[in-house]
Amino acid sequence: MNAGWDVLWVLGAYLMANVAALVIYYADKRAASRMLRRVPERTLLLVALIGPFGALVAMRSFRHKTKKNKFLVVYLFALLHILLAAYLLTR
Repeated sequence: MNAGWDVLWVLGAYLMANVAALVIYYADKRAASRMLRRVPERTLLLVALIGPFGALVAMRSFRHKTKKNKFLVVYLFALLHILLAAYLLTR
């Protein structure tokens, strides 16, 4: 396979991970408003580690988990992803 296609596959997978994070956060917010079974916070944080930008968009858009201090780490996850991307692009 061409190296260009490899990059597209990685970017596509990364985009899907972030979309999945957004959907999972939305599902948890919806479950909370309907008094249904929730997604565990540990799972939400793990999802945010993999797809931090989707998690951040969901947190801001749905006002979900914004008052919980432990979810401030999602911003750190996003920063780590930015730093990793910068490193990979400049090496």
